[in-house]
Amino acid sequence: MRSLERNGLSALALAIAAVLAGCGTPGAPQPPSLNLPDRVADLAATRAGDHVSLTWTMPKKNTDKLLLKDDVTVHVCRQEEHSPCAPVTDMHIAPGAAATFADSLPRSEAEGAPRVLTYFVELKNRNGRSAGLSNGGVVIAGLAPAPVTGLTAEVRKAGIVLRWQPGNKNEAVRLRRTLLTPPPAKTEQGLLARPPEPVDQNLLVEAGSGSSHIPDRALDKDIRFGETYAYRAQRLVRVVENGQTLELAGELSAPMRVEALDVFPPAVPQGLAAVATASENGGENAIDLSWQPDTEDDLAGYIVYRRQGDGTWQRISPAQPLIGPAFHDTHVQRGSTYHYAVSAIDQGGHESARSAQAEETVPGP
Repeated sequence: MRSLERNGLSALALAIAAVLAGCGTPGAPQPPSLNLPDRVADLAATRAGDHVSLTWTMPKKNTDKLLLKDDVTVHVCRQEEHSPCAPVTDMHIAPGAAATFADSLPRSEAEGAPRVLTYFVELKNRNGRSAGLSNGGVVIAGLAPAPVTGLTAEVRKAGIVLRWQPGNKNEAVRLRRTLLTPPPAKTEQGLLARPPEPVDQNLLVEAGSGSSHIPDRALDKDIRFGETYAYRAQRLVRVVENGQTLELAGELSAPMRVEALDVFPPAVPQGLAAVATASENGGENAIDLSWQPDTEDDLAGYIVYRRQGDGTWQRISPAQPLIGPAFHDTHVQRGSTYHYAVSAIDQGGHESARSAQAEETVPGP
């Protein structure tokens, strides 16, 4: 009897164990979250004068992929090669924010020969622990080039000519152009429509490689007449480090406002030729004129002038400018000699000088 009871209890225990096994058992305990903010991976650094600007994006999650709820402590440091990363500042920034910081270089970093200087940011939790330093934001330490002085601008038909006082050998100059004119209410349409003009553009004027050439002027050919621009200039030294070109830039000059007014007439027409025809049966006598076409964008057309003998020049083309580079003059007489000249006029009413003369005589009877 007792043997049967023992066997029954054993079977019950096995059944209970089987049921528990079928329901599953809890796995190994998971370690608690350290709540470490993700590392910054997009740190960028730029230097102008003795000031360095840092930009980066704050992470939204920690290393466990959980959303960060509170502001994060940000530690910023700078490091020269083979030296410890010297602390710069600590701040608190919200998760997901577009972060910026401006650092004023100490004298030790703002003087001397050009050399590499690397910035890092490190995000720490409440316990002061982090997932590591960010990527490095690299600039050049050392004495920055002097500011550009004497910046002037002159509007010409070919573009805007900018001049400044020359600096030191091997210093390039960057010109920063900003479009000040408000964009048009309606953009141009069609195949020939010009694309909208960029608001900001840069023009780099290199120093002469291996020579004593020091840049002191530039021509900005990409302007559009009728627009207003602001120019700022800065000198810079370019250094190649591990295949990467780094720049040590000076302070930006004060902005200079330039109105690109088109007060320039079109080019003088070239290649004027005159050919006379005379009718044998009392019909029309005429002189046909032709010249090379003008290709300027704002051309409105042409004006034809004529004089006879020592007389004064008279406009003989219609009040509206001629569209094409040709004219048929029928107000001529047999045996008479005529002198012709042609000018070009743009849509702003600016007329070029007259072309070289073409002389032709209508054959006599």
